[in-house]
Amino acid sequence: MLRSTIGALLLGCLIPAWPQTVIKMGTLAPEGSPWHQALQSMGERWRKISGGQVKLVIYPGGVLGDEPDMVNKMRIGQIQAAGLSGAGLSGIEPGVMALQVPMMFDSYEELDYVRERVAPRLEKMIEARGYLVLNWGDVGWVQFFTTRPATRLADMRNMKLFTWAGDNDTLELWKANGFRAVPLAATDILTGLQTGLIEAVPTTPLYALLNQSFGIARNMIDVKWAPLIGATLITRRMWDSLPAAQRGDMMNAAREAGAGLRGGIRKMGDEAVATMQKRRLEVIHVDAATAAEWRREAEGVYPKLRGGQIPADLFDQVRKLRDEYRAATAGAGK
Repeated sequence: MLRSTIGALLLGCLIPAWPQTVIKMGTLAPEGSPWHQALQSMGERWRKISGGQVKLVIYPGGVLGDEPDMVNKMRIGQIQAAGLSGAGLSGIEPGVMALQVPMMFDSYEELDYVRERVAPRLEKMIEARGYLVLNWGDVGWVQFFTTRPATRLADMRNMKLFTWAGDNDTLELWKANGFRAVPLAATDILTGLQTGLIEAVPTTPLYALLNQSFGIARNMIDVKWAPLIGATLITRRMWDSLPAAQRGDMMNAAREAGAGLRGGIRKMGDEAVATMQKRRLEVIHVDAATAAEWRREAEGVYPKLRGGQIPADLFDQVRKLRDEYRAATAGAGK
C-alpha cells in the first residue's frame, strides 16, 4: 500500500499539469449590464468545461478603450477576445454592415430570418481575417437622441452628430449627405454632450439609459433607423491553442449564452424607453408622411453602400431574403 502510494505521488510529480490559459476580453458593455453578465456566464461554463484550465478575464465598460482600440489590441495580441457591436465588427469585416443598413428591416423577425441565413457567410469572412465568431447578439434598435427637439433628418443636419471615430467610411457618408458629423470614441459620448461638442447621438435606448446620455440628449425620435447587432469574437490563434477535445463544448456554451441574451435585451430595450420617459425623456413620434420621408432618405444612400462598404452580392442577398420573409408572412396573414 505504501509502495503504491509513493509510486502515485512520484508519477504525479513526473506528469506536468496542463498550464492555465488566460483569455483577456474587452467590451464596452457596462459592468453588471446584461451583456457583461452573459459573458461572465460563458466564462464560468468555460472554466467548468476545461476543469479550471481556461480562465476568461473580462474588462467591461470600455476600460481598454473604444471598440477600434480593442480590435487593435486583438491584432497585436494584448487581448484575445472582445464583445463588439456592429461598429467594432465593421472594423474587422465591413461586410457585417449588411445587417445594419438603415431602414432595411422593420422588425427583429426580419433581422433574425436574414441573419440566420447569412451568418455562415459572414463568419467565414470574419474567420478569413483571423477571428472566430463565438456568438451573435443584439444591442437594440438605433434611434436618434438629440439635445433639441427634431422630427426629420433635415432637422439634424443643423446639429453636430456623433459618429464612431475610426470609421472613416461612415463619417464620409454622413458628410456627403449634409450632416455635421463629429468623430468621437463611444466612451466620450457623455462628455461630448456635456460640452456641446455633439448634439445628436444615434444609439440604442438601452445603451442611452445605461450610459445616462439621455439625461442631456432628452429627445428621442421614434424611428427605428437600423438594428445595432453585436458579436463575441476570439482570435483564431487563441482558439486553436485550446485543447481540441474541449472546443466543441466551449463553442456550444458560447452560442447558448448569445441566444439566451437576445430575448432579454429586446425586452429591456422596450422597458428602457418607459424608464427614461419617467425621467423626462421626450419621445417624438412621426406621422406616416414623415416616416416615408425618412425611408426615402435612407434608401437614397443604398447605391453608395452597395458595392462600397458592403459587397454588392451580399447587399442583394440581404434585401432578397428580407423580401422573401415579407412575402411569406404576408401570404400567411391572408
